[in-house]
Amino acid sequence: MPFVYNKALALNKQRYENKEKRLGYAGMCALLPSWKTAHPWLSDAPSQALQQSLKDLERAYTNFFKRRADFPDFHKKGRKDSFRIPQGFEVDSSNGRISLPKVGWMRYRKSRDIEGQPKNVTVAIVAGKVFVSIQTEREVEPVMHPSTSLVGVDWGVVNFVTMSNGEVVGQCAPLEQHARKLAKLQRRLARKKKFSNNWKKAKARISRLHQRIANIRKDFVHKTSDSISKNHAVVVVEGLQVKNLSQSARKNVKAKSRLNRAILDASPFELRRQLAYKMGWRGGLLVAIPPGNTSRCCPEWAR
Repeated sequence: MPFVYNKALALNKQRYENKEKRLGYAGMCALLPSWKTAHPWLSDAPSQALQQSLKDLERAYTNFFKRRADFPDFHKKGRKDSFRIPQGFEVDSSNGRISLPKVGWMRYRKSRDIEGQPKNVTVAIVAGKVFVSIQTEREVEPVMHPSTSLVGVDWGVVNFVTMSNGEVVGQCAPLEQHARKLAKLQRRLARKKKFSNNWKKAKARISRLHQRIANIRKDFVHKTSDSISKNHAVVVVEGLQVKNLSQSARKNVKAKSRLNRAILDASPFELRRQLAYKMGWRGGLLVAIPPGNTSRCCPEWAR
């Protein structure tokens, strides 16, 4: 829950300014009863959900200290609205029902069958819709990839990917396709009185459009990565640092901002992430190499 996460983060920031030792997960959990007394509505939420928020904060600190991520930031209202339940829930997969502590039985639209033993449940609100994710544990036998081919994949802004076998996949660019509509809705939002009912309605329309853009992008990347991982046993990609590619420029800011928007719209990191786990599922191998000179055409191959 964002409230508990933000409260714990603010407390640790204050302790740091006072040169006091940071409270870890156990120390923060000990404060939960007093927080429930000060904010009675917290008692309406399952205690496990509050504890899992503190675990998320502890994981964020760990990633920061190991230089895997930036310093933890506060969760904004309307973003990352989710909670996780590690135990005490029941799943009735055959009837599409799930029971959560202090909530009871709810029906859900099943997108796929549940395989394995459910270990935790995450409930998230995205653009006004509620999604339930069930993490399971099961044993999977090692598999051998049916293909024997190797392919190099070069990501680009003009074309999404260009492969060493000559195959080219064009860009989807959903943000560019919906840019005019998004700008129109944002202008409408700017004319509304902040936090009024009309302002909330306009903001909800923008959130739904952003979610539609994200869904189009995810679907496109999933289909592309699925095709590549199915047809090739070894895939070689560039070890691109997307954060460095999309940094702001001191000169030609307008042109660089358009390039940054195109880079982020093309989702190069998401393609690599999906290829990594899909190749593992199918018994293949993903190899990341330094990006220098990877976009050049081999003179011997070009003859």
